[in-house]
Amino acid sequence: MATEYNNIIGLKVMVIDDSKTIRRTAETLLKKAGCEVLTATDGFEALAKIVDSHPDVIFVDIMMPRLDGYQTCSLIKHNEEFKRTPVIMLSSKDGLFDRARGRIVGSEQYLTKPFTREELLGAISTHAGHAD
Repeated sequence: MATEYNNIIGLKVMVIDDSKTIRRTAETLLKKAGCEVLTATDGFEALAKIVDSHPDVIFVDIMMPRLDGYQTCSLIKHNEEFKRTPVIMLSSKDGLFDRARGRIVGSEQYLTKPFTREELLGAISTHAGHAD
């Protein structure tokens, strides 16, 4: 196991994506790195799980049915209890507008899919210490 990501061992990470492949890929990478992983298929399912489990870092896909990633991030950031929880947007589009919109709703970072192990773990490592 890579030692450069020791600070993420034991962290609770949530991955919200309607793609089973993306959820499974992220879950596998994160578990190998020592994280506890929670997954949700959309924003509604995620919000209930966030309240119950208080994740340290949240990855959220932008394009999802019912409640998209921007709306989900905005709801998390407007909640007094979770506003300091780092939210990292995931998207298959690498557009300036998408990045800007992610910042507006309060996300800490933006990763383009498909992401690498280093991008995923690096994002957690960078933002993990910021949550209360």
